[in-house]
Amino acid sequence: MSICSSLARKFPKLTIIGEEDLPPEDVDQELIEDGQWEEILKQPCPSQYSAIKEEDLVVWVDPLDGTKEYTEGLLDNVTVLIGIAYEGKAIAGVINQPYYNYQNNENQKLREPRNEAKAGADAVLGRTIWGVLGLGAFGFQLKEVPAGKHIITTTRSHNSQLVTDCVAAMNPDDVLRVGGAGNKIIQLIEGKASAYVFASPGCKKWDTCAPEVILHAVGGKLTDIHGNALQYNKEVKHMNSAGVLATLRNYDYYASRVPESVKNVLVP
Repeated sequence: MSICSSLARKFPKLTIIGEEDLPPEDVDQELIEDGQWEEILKQPCPSQYSAIKEEDLVVWVDPLDGTKEYTEGLLDNVTVLIGIAYEGKAIAGVINQPYYNYQNNENQKLREPRNEAKAGADAVLGRTIWGVLGLGAFGFQLKEVPAGKHIITTTRSHNSQLVTDCVAAMNPDDVLRVGGAGNKIIQLIEGKASAYVFASPGCKKWDTCAPEVILHAVGGKLTDIHGNALQYNKEVKHMNSAGVLATLRNYDYYASRVPESVKNVLVP
């Protein structure tokens, strides 16, 4: 309610598509955010976007990505995703990790129960990663998996034979099973995984729009399992029915290993 209502009030001509139903007009004023992040406004707008009209933008919102993990207390899997698309292409995005560092915070509090201020000072809870094509991505340290290592990140809660077969075809050194599309893209840009492989139709446009921008802004690539770019115009179907393949580097290595049997099942 906060994200969609705040955006709709400030930018009434936007098209906003969210995982949750859009809130009614009369939203509690406490939920309305009308401030702006001055640090971002100091950055130059990439010239190719300087003349964009508000009504030409589509914003894809997932207020809680990694829901199952959230209910199970795996809070580092949880992200808030806000992606902005223009002419069907994802061009700007925000990944907020509200519980980033929560384990450090908890550990500090256990060790020093009387000094909660120090816990917060040592490990700030939460972070925001954001990016714009043509400008870059910010809020994290870019890191790559060691050369020659093939570490796959894939679904934790939506496994299937198809997913397993596709991951196995990558000949991985290790497989990470975690929740949330936003979380998996963070693993790619922070050097914990080399490819995100999801051979299933479970993922939606609001799961991939913002993360795709962050990845593309640092030279990575996200497509469906066939290698097609994802489309984000407002008329597009919400389901990414042909799965997701994403890497920071060496995209072709992984794309070439997707089995034909997998491609035949996942129709765009």
